[in-house]
Amino acid sequence: MKPADEVLGAVGFSVMTARPGDTCVTMGVSDLPVVAPSHYLSLMENACVAALSEYLDSGETTFLTHSTLQIVGSATAGAELRANARITNIEGRELTFECEVYDGERHCAQAEIKRATVERLSFLARTAAQSLIN
Repeated sequence: MKPADEVLGAVGFSVMTARPGDTCVTMGVSDLPVVAPSHYLSLMENACVAALSEYLDSGETTFLTHSTLQIVGSATAGAELRANARITNIEGRELTFECEVYDGERHCAQAEIKRATVERLSFLARTAAQSLIN
């Protein structure tokens, strides 16, 4: 990864149009026809990945290690949701992001997301080896 002083403060964005299949009732997590929280989190994760796109070295990637999600509003199918993510802290291989999701001007969700940088092939090899052992 590029030096921390270059990466800190980087921002990323992501957009999705909510479909009927993205709602809580369709996913079986509630009887409300509103966008499921897991979709807010996925949209924010995508914004995190976008924030890092020009800062990672070849063969390097990140994966989610921790998230704290707060739902502050709701959206329904047809909503165009926009997420933003900003890198607020870098500690070793761990990156911390502050993220938000909006439906137009309405604030729907916010999160603190932590992602770890890893070398892609080594990570996949370790994962495959652990699957064989278990």
